Amino acid sequence: MIAFYDAGEVEAALTYERLVPALRAAFAAAEVESPVRGVHHVGTDETPGRLLTMAAWRPGAVFGVKLVNVFPANGAKGLGAVHGIYTLFDGTTGVPTAVIEADALTNRRTAATSALASTFLSRMDSQTLTVVGTGNLAFQLAQGHCAVRPIRRVLVWGRVPERAAAMADRLKALGLPAEPAPDLSAAVAAADIITSATTSDVPLVLGRDVRPGTHVDLVGAFTPTMRESDDALIRASDVYVDTYAGALGEAGDLLLPAAAGVWSTDQVKADLYELCAGRTEGRTDADAITVFKSVGAAIEDLVAAELVARRR
Repeated sequence: MIAFYDAGEVEAALTYERLVPALRAAFAAAEVESPVRGVHHVGTDETPGRLLTMAAWRPGAVFGVKLVNVFPANGAKGLGAVHGIYTLFDGTTGVPTAVIEADALTNRRTAATSALASTFLSRMDSQTLTVVGTGNLAFQLAQGHCAVRPIRRVLVWGRVPERAAAMADRLKALGLPAEPAPDLSAAVAAADIITSATTSDVPLVLGRDVRPGTHVDLVGAFTPTMRESDDALIRASDVYVDTYAGALGEAGDLLLPAAAGVWSTDQVKADLYELCAGRTEGRTDADAITVFKSVGAAIEDLVAAELVARRR
């Protein structure tokens, strides 16, 4: 029988205290193989949508495939932008062993990956976190960053102030020191860590607002035409990525400044494989601005799915 794990079981299994170290170990070991994800346009001009296919395997042991649908206009319908399923298989027989609700899996592993990067790139004494975005992923990112740094203030900004206030209330209910931020520029300027998870195609986090010593976590823009940062921020920052293939193939935050000639992709300092294996240092200057750009990697899904399956 194929086991099914719903969102509640996923969230119970994937605590940040458990998932962040598991991701660190997997990136350091570099045993998981995975191709660059497939991206397919399945929506219309009125309701744009993408189907993402992400596969990963540990040869002879286990493999999995995630199907994710991203429909940015879902917020107007009261739905999250991301929906999908993950299927886990036995690596010696090909028999499916588990089907896992992928929304919670994706949000948790993405936030845990950002938290992992933060352990290398943010200042250890970071106390103010600014969250740009009010979706399900932004909610998890706030928790992930608070799990690895001594955050004393969480500022939540969104295009719709009522949603920012509602998310701040949800975070406060978890015991986090959250409050809505009415002004984005002021919230960015106040931050030690900025995490952004939107589907914007215009810059939101501007270089002129970011203080020296800040760590910027760019998660939301995942296509070559989307961006959450401006050229000035990328040009002024030490840039790190989750994977070279993914970020340099899909991330508009990096590809657009490169196309404009103000920054070059060979200026990326390191990816998570290099950071976790100790081949490259993270932050070495307290006054540096660091940027972590992620578009998601299938290794993260497989690690998370295995943790979920081991809990039952």
